[in-house]
Amino acid sequence: MTDRTIAFVMAGGQGSRLQPLTSARSKPSVPFGSRYRLVDFVLSNLVNSQIRTIYLLVQYKSQSLIEHARKAWTISPLFKDQFVTVVPPQMRYGESWFQGTADAVHQNINLVEEASPDYVAVFGADHIYRMDIQQMLDFHKERDADVTIAALPVPLEEAKGFGVIAADADGRISAFQEKPANPTPMPDDPENAYASMGNYVFSSRVLIDALHASQQAGETDFGSHVLPRLLAGGQRLFAYDFATNKIPGIKPYEQQVYWRDVGNIDAYFNAHKDVLGAEPVFDAFNPRWPIYSSNYQGPVARVLGAHLDNSLLGAATVVHPNVTMKNSILRRETVIEEDVVLEDCIVMDYTRVCKGARLRRVIVDRHNVIEAGAVIGYDREADSKLYTVSKGGVTVIPAGHRSVFARDVGYGSGYGE
Repeated sequence: MTDRTIAFVMAGGQGSRLQPLTSARSKPSVPFGSRYRLVDFVLSNLVNSQIRTIYLLVQYKSQSLIEHARKAWTISPLFKDQFVTVVPPQMRYGESWFQGTADAVHQNINLVEEASPDYVAVFGADHIYRMDIQQMLDFHKERDADVTIAALPVPLEEAKGFGVIAADADGRISAFQEKPANPTPMPDDPENAYASMGNYVFSSRVLIDALHASQQAGETDFGSHVLPRLLAGGQRLFAYDFATNKIPGIKPYEQQVYWRDVGNIDAYFNAHKDVLGAEPVFDAFNPRWPIYSSNYQGPVARVLGAHLDNSLLGAATVVHPNVTMKNSILRRETVIEEDVVLEDCIVMDYTRVCKGARLRRVIVDRHNVIEAGAVIGYDREADSKLYTVSKGGVTVIPAGHRSVFARDVGYGSGYGE
């Protein structure tokens, strides 16, 4: 009989460091690239890994994420154990929201008990990567592990900013180190250390017992409470080396071990550079390991006359004559009027950039109208008076209002979410 695995995806992140992109949405529902949301990457990894009983735990500003899951992530109504279902705080053990990662799963422990799986995967929802989780499960089974933690090799100097895992040559964990001054190197690589990716596989019984014990002790977090308690209690915890994970269809020019935490504006902006170019660091096109998202039913992009250099166009975008666009990404149903210059920009859905505007290193959130002749991204001091400007000098224009956009522009309300 085949082992059964269910998954909890921790999709309640507030994403305060991504403001203003998270002013009206949770971090996992922030758009990425020309058509995806951050949550699409973990969900695609799970589905591609044949793990299709998925509970999406939501909390902060969740409506955008709920709508996206409803429209994009209906797997199959024919099979009762193949679904992505949204789970808000149920308050089964009190009147509080999720207080941490472990508390979020504990509040829904009835779902584990009712499903009676062999294994439970607990994964985050806001990283960009590809991963075959079955390979991590195989590692877990081969070592008869109680818990397996996905671990990313990082240079020792960078590891000082991570939660570091000390492990032996077989992966058996001996200690956790939170942002250590002197990280313990990997057993076979003195230049790198294991950083926790915050993705876990639990043997089901171990998880249930650990969550009950932590709840009684008032502990709420996996990384800070549950895992150290299990390690101290003699349970078998192992680090799974993410660098050993092999994905079919990865091209030679791609970064073979790709994982990005896009937790702030600069990291988010820089990750978009990785999907551009003839040989992108992270190529979104991989038919053998696709990234799924919404099944948009609108038309294709239209380019009426422009100079386009290393850019991506979402569906139903319209680019008018005499536009110059370099190293930029347009999401769906955007309109770029005549004589506009976009350089290193991300323009999100249902936005119109009007005639003669000049934008450089700018993120424009949804439902916006950039006025004719506007100049943004060239004067940091001036931009800071009107918008958010990141430490790295990226100007972020917050989302506009759908009703105003649709009335004044008459575009962007036909096919979209």
